[in-house]
Amino acid sequence: MRIVGTGSVLPEKVVTNDMLAEFLDTSDEWITTRTGVKSRHVISYEKLEDMAIDAANKALTDAGMKAEDLDFIICSNVVNEYITPQLSCIIQGGIGATCPCIDINCACAGFIYALEIAESFYQAGKVRNVLIVCAEEPTRMTDWSDRRTCVLFGDGAGAAVLAPGDNIKSIKLSSSSATDKLWQCRMLQPTPYITKEEKDVPLQMKGQDVFKFAVKAAGKDITRVLEETGRKPEEVDHYLLHQANIRIINAIQDYLGQPAEKFPVNVHDHGNSSSSCCPILLDECHRSGRFKKGDLIAMSAFGAGFVSGAVLFEW
Repeated sequence: MRIVGTGSVLPEKVVTNDMLAEFLDTSDEWITTRTGVKSRHVISYEKLEDMAIDAANKALTDAGMKAEDLDFIICSNVVNEYITPQLSCIIQGGIGATCPCIDINCACAGFIYALEIAESFYQAGKVRNVLIVCAEEPTRMTDWSDRRTCVLFGDGAGAAVLAPGDNIKSIKLSSSSATDKLWQCRMLQPTPYITKEEKDVPLQMKGQDVFKFAVKAAGKDITRVLEETGRKPEEVDHYLLHQANIRIINAIQDYLGQPAEKFPVNVHDHGNSSSSCCPILLDECHRSGRFKKGDLIAMSAFGAGFVSGAVLFEW
């Protein structure tokens, strides 16, 4: 398969570090030096499903394709206001598609997991055109009195349209169960028979553990897709990494021994928008003219679970 169209949408509200310092024991310097984030886009009046539909339509327009041409829709989402129906069904109706659709929750690695699922359908000869949408609102998962977590995140939606081709060279997925390192738990509706203790807890994160996993997993996953294709790190033109933290990005850059100009970033004014990070960055690079036909791109992401993945593809 190959990527033939991209699209992305960000909320209108921009929240700077100085704005957070008005109600948190923090400062622009404290946040910037630890995360690289200066500001982030946060949902205020928008609905996540509307942003997802908008991003999907932009990707379809970029691909020169209509919704009725789609054979499958995959939506990556961790949490939204709907328990059911699935977000992909809402997107399907919003863009006027009639094809089957599924949701996946693979945390921040969702875009790469969706690519692997789509690739399997292509390998089986079941599809021609596939839409992937990653729509996330992690700012609704955090405790906004906790400066360790709420300063990290932003919201957004990114999409990509796939068509037949041979541009995806290798995909590597990994999982390593560590549920106590990055998690959130919410209470379900009560019944007359519940006797177990239940709790409603906002996003919890052990930062150092996440940092160590991210650098190690990304390094291994990228190395694996390079080795499988007989490529060397210097042959890659662009490294698109999950925009979790500038220190993680810099550590992965050092691990690969490649120059900073190969690593486009938007974490400074986007924050971490979970699985939508990768397709948003992909779309912004595409629309800014950064990519040339034939460029070799390595993408890597990692998230709660822990899960991670890397993909090597030609533009």
